[in-house]
Amino acid sequence: KQWYQRRVRGVDVNRSTLQHNTNPNVFAIGDCNSCPTGKTAAKVAAESGVLYGNIQRVMKGQEVISGYNGYTSCPLTVGDDKLVLAEFGYDGAILETFPIDQAKPSGLNYWLKKEIMPSLYWRGLIRGTWRGPGFVRKAMRLGMTS
Repeated sequence: KQWYQRRVRGVDVNRSTLQHNTNPNVFAIGDCNSCPTGKTAAKVAAESGVLYGNIQRVMKGQEVISGYNGYTSCPLTVGDDKLVLAEFGYDGAILETFPIDQAKPSGLNYWLKKEIMPSLYWRGLIRGTWRGPGFVRKAMRLGMTS
């Protein structure tokens, strides 16, 4: 039963460091890890920066650091050319990137999903250069949020 529970949850990692809880040389991101978040490309992007930094630390014999806050994003189309951009972290924390109410259906959000997000995915995430919107969020909010 214990094996089955682990298998269903995913690779048993620390939810902040993404390091395996019993095998320190193992890390996991995306759909295969046990982090209690949605299974989205946005999650993988945010996790990849933490993973990159922590693997480098382990290879240098240093301690890993916490960094993944559970960020995920769900762009929800709610009408013709209107979209709600839901961004959240662990325990329902709101992690909106832009300093507007993203819970309101918006043509701007729809445009972001249609025109910008595909490039972030194909030119950034797949190539390993897009590590999520954390730095954009801090810049847009003058560093006042995580």
